[in-house]
Amino acid sequence: MDWDKLRIFHAVADAGSLTHAGETLHLSQSAVSRQIRALEVSLNTTLFRRHARGLILTEQGELLFEATRTMTRRLDATAARIRDSEDEVFGELRVTTTTGFGTLWLAPRLPRLFERYPKLKIDLMLEERVLDLAMREADVAVRMKEPSQADLIRRRLMEVRIRFYASEDYVAKHGLPQTAEDLANHRLITHSPASPQVRAGADFVLPFLLGNTESVLTVNNYFGILQGVMQGIGVGALPDYIINENAKLVPVLGDDQSAPIPVYLAYVEELRHSKRVTAFRDFILEEITAYKRSLDPAAGTARPAAN
Repeated sequence: MDWDKLRIFHAVADAGSLTHAGETLHLSQSAVSRQIRALEVSLNTTLFRRHARGLILTEQGELLFEATRTMTRRLDATAARIRDSEDEVFGELRVTTTTGFGTLWLAPRLPRLFERYPKLKIDLMLEERVLDLAMREADVAVRMKEPSQADLIRRRLMEVRIRFYASEDYVAKHGLPQTAEDLANHRLITHSPASPQVRAGADFVLPFLLGNTESVLTVNNYFGILQGVMQGIGVGALPDYIINENAKLVPVLGDDQSAPIPVYLAYVEELRHSKRVTAFRDFILEEITAYKRSLDPAAGTARPAAN
């Protein structure tokens, strides 16, 4: 089969539209249509059916799309390895993580990574949706749960817990809640129950929301919750990794906290030998070690993984 036609077929199948695929490939819609028709003739089958929502793959089209997905993934991984220099770490690395972890923990540490590798380009994708590493939506993921895909290399980094925090100014003005009953008389700032979030955090916050008699501010990410807390709007439910970054926050309710939330680093097997992935992985492990020591000087050392 013609590789160029397969490339065009993959773009159309992925976009579900001749027009959108043409925009991605910088080809006219008619040129894309001709290539798809020629591929169908060479295979003696129909690959797409027209639908009100766009193009729908036939059963034969699904089989071919599965094959081109695998080819594209392998080619992307190979291209990444070819671009890796023998002596330098450079080029683009796409990193996905949650908005909270990315803005509050990872981003403040990135200057040290760029100082070490000034030619590295980081595309930091912050969203609660879990991107598909196998489909090359990202190169590396930092996730708040263990990846379910069996073909990923993963490393457990640390544990996070959700606790309540208030600003020093808020406590000075409104007092420090000591019990759940006290907290019921304060405005809470939490994740919106309808927004994507880790289960342990939602389970921890729910009883306090149900028992609250004051007003509530809900936000769809921890960065927004932190801004509300720092502005003195109320008491916020936040991951405990923010306390080191924001020394003026005061923990509320003592040791009351969520169940532990594991944090994992993951990437596909094909990128095992990528210098960019290795550099980022080792950097994260070093930063985790330093972070743990800042909390507990007796904490163990996280050594770089062998793979």
